[in-house]
Amino acid sequence: MVTVKHRKSEKSVRAKTGTILLNENNIYQLWLLIGKIHHKRMLVRQRELSPYHISTRQLRLLSIIRDLGSNATLTAIAKKVDRKVSVLSLQSIKMEKDGLIKRFRDIPKSRLLRIELTEKGLDLIKIDGKSKAMDEIMSVLNAAERRQLHSLLNKILSKLNEYSTK
Repeated sequence: MVTVKHRKSEKSVRAKTGTILLNENNIYQLWLLIGKIHHKRMLVRQRELSPYHISTRQLRLLSIIRDLGSNATLTAIAKKVDRKVSVLSLQSIKMEKDGLIKRFRDIPKSRLLRIELTEKGLDLIKIDGKSKAMDEIMSVLNAAERRQLHSLLNKILSKLNEYSTK
């Protein structure tokens, strides 16, 4: 927690650093900070992926399809990413047009679409786990701090999951 004695200096610190100062009574500021971190992380990662002409979302979907293997269906993918099938259906159509995946039906009149990676999709997955920027950013925390952050964020996620299923 950062304690600042004067309102004027608090505004000055916030403007210069872009940081969100935490007031013990204002949990909303924590949510703002989490949102800001997510947004900045996505911008940095997207800049890193721009030479490959793929979005962070598409790269994530490719990894999930690889992990699911022959069980990769829109329903299974939607469950993994916590999105609606209709949203993923549109995304998969675009990814098929881009040559990243192939969508097919096991039985001609079946409604069940299976998804598999193309060679192009497989090649792009190789860059998924490699992020110099993310490694450098996370290097500001030592191993113990990263474990602690991981634990705390998982607690919040568990509680969010409870509320999202109500």
